[in-house]
Amino acid sequence: MAGTYAKKDRESKKAKVKRDKADKKEQRKLNNNKGKSLDEMMAYVDIDGNLTSEPPDMRTPKETTRTNHGAASPVYDPEQMRSGSVVFFDDAKRYGFINDSKSGESIFVLGRNAAFKIKKGDHVSFYKERGSKGFIAVNVQLIPK
Repeated sequence: MAGTYAKKDRESKKAKVKRDKADKKEQRKLNNNKGKSLDEMMAYVDIDGNLTSEPPDMRTPKETTRTNHGAASPVYDPEQMRSGSVVFFDDAKRYGFINDSKSGESIFVLGRNAAFKIKKGDHVSFYKERGSKGFIAVNVQLIPK
C-alpha cells in the first residue's frame, strides 16, 4: 500500500511541474517583445555622441566648432593665462612639470600641448585645465627671453 501512495505523489508532482511550465510558457507568449517594428528598435547617435530615439534632422546642417577629433575647440580667456618655467621635462616620454610663477604650484605638461620642443629652464605661458588626475598645462607657448 505504501508503494501506491508514493507513486500517486510523484505523479501529482510531475503534473504540477508540467502545469507550471505551461503557465510560464503562456506568460512568455503574452510578454513577448518580438514583432516590434524597426522604428521602435532603432537608436540614433546625436552630435555629442549620446544615444537618442529621435532621428537627426538632415535638412539643415548645424554649424559647430568641432575639430577633426570630434571635440569642441576650447576658447581660452586671456585673463586666465599663466606663466612659469619648466622645472623638469623627459624628452623620451614627452612629459614634464611647469612651476607656476604666480602660485608656485607644479603643473603637469605633455609635449603635445606645446607648439615647440620643451626643454628644462624654458619660460612659458600656458592655461591651466583640470585633467583626470589633477591640473594640466595646455596651449603652452614659449616666452622669448
